[in-house]
Amino acid sequence: MRQLFSPKWLFTSLLVIAAIGVMIRLGFWQLDRLAQRKTFNAHYQEQIEAPAIMLGPEVFDLDLANMEYQEVDVFGEYDHTQEVAIRNQSWQDHPGVRLLTPLVIAGTDTAVLVDRGWIPLEAYQSDDWAEFEEPGTVDIHGIIRLSQEPSFGGRPDPTLQPGESSRAWNFINIEKLSPQLPYPLLPIYIQQSPGAGDDILPYASLPSIEITAGPHLSYALQWFVFATILGVGYPVFVWREIKPQINTAERG
Repeated sequence: MRQLFSPKWLFTSLLVIAAIGVMIRLGFWQLDRLAQRKTFNAHYQEQIEAPAIMLGPEVFDLDLANMEYQEVDVFGEYDHTQEVAIRNQSWQDHPGVRLLTPLVIAGTDTAVLVDRGWIPLEAYQSDDWAEFEEPGTVDIHGIIRLSQEPSFGGRPDPTLQPGESSRAWNFINIEKLSPQLPYPLLPIYIQQSPGAGDDILPYASLPSIEITAGPHLSYALQWFVFATILGVGYPVFVWREIKPQINTAERG
């Protein structure tokens, strides 16, 4: 062991120790990811099995942010004057956007954003979305969703200055969107379920989520195995390198 930290091997030994530490840390990180995945799976299963709720004043005080994926129904009127588009959305490999429309909930002055579905890029670029409007009182069925944040490398939306507004956004971020709207928003949005007229634009859709543990456990085991191989193999390699020198010294 002393030879591992001799001047000849010190730098390499420190690199190996650092590499082993990183591999062990990556292994535990994958175990953390596994625990998070199991927690998400349990939450998702609980929410999709829960009965649908009617989204009205009587449930505004509930912890809606902890009810993502639960089914909801809501009555109200769309405010198409405040409708925005979510960029970079596709449908069967066709580019387009998703229409996000405030729905003023019946009997209140509060609105909830509704992801009504996809329209093609050419329709979005026309800047006239009147053909997709749904006037009057509507009954919407969908699931609760939470504000979106850009993933690593994603392009975040700018923070609006007073008086500014935008009709196109990269993400459904309720906190950033709310300043341009003239009424309070619920802290969640609704992703509308496909209906009987799902062949009519905008095309509504729900996320496809797999309830699996994912590859995190196998990845964790791989990192621990790599760390063990390096931790055992490096001293053996050094011993084989210095053994001839020790034998020569002993014979001398």
